[in-house]
Amino acid sequence: MKRLWVALVAVIVSCLVVAGTPSLVLAEETAQAAPEAAAAAPAAEPAAAAAPTAAPTSTAELEQRVADLEAYVTNGARGDEATSKITAPGPGHNGFMMVCAALVLFMTLPGLALFYGGLVRSKNVLSIMAQCMGIAGVVAVLWWAFGYSIAFSPGSAVLGGFDYLFLSGVGSTPNTSYSGWVSQSVFSMFQMMFAIITPALIVGAIAERVQYKALLLFVVGWMIIVYFPLAHMVWGGDGLMNGAWNADASIKAIDFAGGTVVHMSSGWSALVLALIVGKRKGFGTEHFAPHSLVLTMIGTGMLWVGWYGFNAGSAVAADGVASQAFMTTTLAAAIAGLSWAAVEWIVREKPTVLGFCSGIVGGLVVITPAAGFVTANGAVLIGVLAGVVPFYACTTLKNALGYDDALDTFGVHAVGGTLGAFLTGLLATPEANSNLLINLKPVLDSNMLWLEQLKAMGVTLALSIVGTAALGYALKATVGLRPSIENEEAGLDVSDHGERGYHLTEV
Repeated sequence: MKRLWVALVAVIVSCLVVAGTPSLVLAEETAQAAPEAAAAAPAAEPAAAAAPTAAPTSTAELEQRVADLEAYVTNGARGDEATSKITAPGPGHNGFMMVCAALVLFMTLPGLALFYGGLVRSKNVLSIMAQCMGIAGVVAVLWWAFGYSIAFSPGSAVLGGFDYLFLSGVGSTPNTSYSGWVSQSVFSMFQMMFAIITPALIVGAIAERVQYKALLLFVVGWMIIVYFPLAHMVWGGDGLMNGAWNADASIKAIDFAGGTVVHMSSGWSALVLALIVGKRKGFGTEHFAPHSLVLTMIGTGMLWVGWYGFNAGSAVAADGVASQAFMTTTLAAAIAGLSWAAVEWIVREKPTVLGFCSGIVGGLVVITPAAGFVTANGAVLIGVLAGVVPFYACTTLKNALGYDDALDTFGVHAVGGTLGAFLTGLLATPEANSNLLINLKPVLDSNMLWLEQLKAMGVTLALSIVGTAALGYALKATVGLRPSIENEEAGLDVSDHGERGYHLTEV
């Protein structure tokens, strides 16, 4: 019986090798059509074709091929290069990651552009959209030139090296430090989308009062000083705080999809920059109402949809961890939206559309570092807290301290990201992701992961606050951050771009 199974597997593997990418439908149709074709036409000379890979010649080779296929299906480690018979990336995982990368870009363009665009006054709607598009272009250039290299190539515990400058050597072959089955070119583009949206989040705190050229210069400096080093420390194969995958990490912390790298860094930097820039003209005396909550709601929906690429894609494979992140992301977002609206209903007697939108985004932010590490019950608890805590940060705390965080970037992303990073340390469990046991079993057994999370949060805060302060004051003293009073009153759409978002005429 064992020989029979080996023979059957050998036939299947040989067919897969000859066919390239298997197609059960095509195989079935060919099998059905073969007798008819044989009866209808005489035998013909075989058509010229590329020589297929040789069939297995030994039991050991067959077992290696089966092991390779099993590793691909289960997203296991790729076989040794000397013996592995599969050298190409896995098409399923590659396709999944390309879709996820597109979804993360969808979060910025058009998701965040519409979400923030609806929250500002109509005279500044185009400025928000231009800022999002400009950041996308600037970050893409930086990523190609050196950003990906210093974030993800081997180097020190704090900063990567220069192996991938100008994306040299970044092709279809997987970088097994991050995935055995996804092309490094795809992985690099997926991570580029994270790099694009992170500084775009900062725009919300300083909306309606920063010159376009000053913002783009700030983004260039901020990516170099804050984002690239932080991304390497948290996600780089030899990163200082990559507790899940770097056995030598000094800080045994975890961050599934960017609680520290994306939300804490952008949120705390946004507050510092908002304080340096100063308040909007008329803040505290004028009513800065959102000009279109319709746009904001549409943007919220786009952010939620795109966030599946953000969180599920951070598994870097279409596997069980990705499906876990998909589930927890859904639960946290839905429950946080409901929680925020419920608190608003109790405190202010009416649940608002803006409240639902803010709660949903808050839930997505807080679940981000935990998405692939917690169970459904953990996601529910996160959803409740994500609706309540940021609500009070955006209302009570903001009013008490009097800072002008125009679109609540600090209240949602800084507070939410910090909350999420800490809750990850309390709720992460191998029941949700067995990869936690690879390097973190002693930390989990001692119930001290929360302390490692606090260390990572401290490093993130220090780098974000100090880096942003130095850069912000430098730009303020040189090119200047704010437009003139006249241009601010006229609106940045006209002063920076010579356009208007709306041309309304009376009928």
